[in-house]
Amino acid sequence: MYDPTLKKWHHPTVPALPTKLIVLPVASAGGLVCFLDIGNRSFYVCNPLTRSFKELPARSVKVWSRVAVGMTLDEKSARGGYKIIWVSSNGEYEVYDSAKNSWNRPGSMPSSIKLPLSLNFRSQAVCIDSTLHFMRSDPDGIVSYNMVTGVWKQFIVPAPLHLSDHTLAECGGQIMLVGLLTKNAATCVCIWELQRMTLLWKEVDRMPNVWCLEFYGKHVRMTCLGNKDLLMLSLRSRQMNRLVTYDVSRREWLKVPGCVLPRGRKRQWIACGTAFHPCLTAVA
Repeated sequence: MYDPTLKKWHHPTVPALPTKLIVLPVASAGGLVCFLDIGNRSFYVCNPLTRSFKELPARSVKVWSRVAVGMTLDEKSARGGYKIIWVSSNGEYEVYDSAKNSWNRPGSMPSSIKLPLSLNFRSQAVCIDSTLHFMRSDPDGIVSYNMVTGVWKQFIVPAPLHLSDHTLAECGGQIMLVGLLTKNAATCVCIWELQRMTLLWKEVDRMPNVWCLEFYGKHVRMTCLGNKDLLMLSLRSRQMNRLVTYDVSRREWLKVPGCVLPRGRKRQWIACGTAFHPCLTAVA
């Protein structure tokens, strides 16, 4: 875990997580982190600070292909309940309710949503007011699901030209897009904001040119971790690794110190992760 306030890496352990499986963080809400094993078979929820841990019951729908995952707090629950949804490209989905400790399938996706869902699995779902937004392509845009009403919607939003690796984010209730613009030999990280009236992306900022010069002529890949007001970008090419945070409200770019693992190995490329807001009272 990286603490942007102290600019420091922490290395907590979660002893209950199975060591024989590769388990990845796929979503978070209310101080809890949702993990999924790489075989897409089992879900786990834990509070990394208190080590409160729970393995979720088996799903009733056996979908082992890649799934997109979203997590929200249950606003009706006084005990800090939460809900988790998984969605597959064929439109199947299920919702887990911590109050009932069970999965259920609320219904089927409406015919207005084009299947198969070409989901961007590297882009985590963004939550705004109990509604989760998933990025899709073919057609480019966003698919949303309201965890309270159970309503699905689809928004066609053309992607910016020359866009490569990209992911959704959120700031102040606005949907943001973070992506790499690559044209000729030049590559730059750009930030867009979704204009709700026109359903178009409007560029609001881009990484300083002097930093982008590092990428010139290189094949760069990007992972964007987190959402809300602070983004962490992991940028990699054969010749370079770079970790950067971007403060959306301040429009401030900062370089992140490399992560040195406890055994002394340096880790500078982060394949996946999730924004985590610490909470000592959150119980899995």
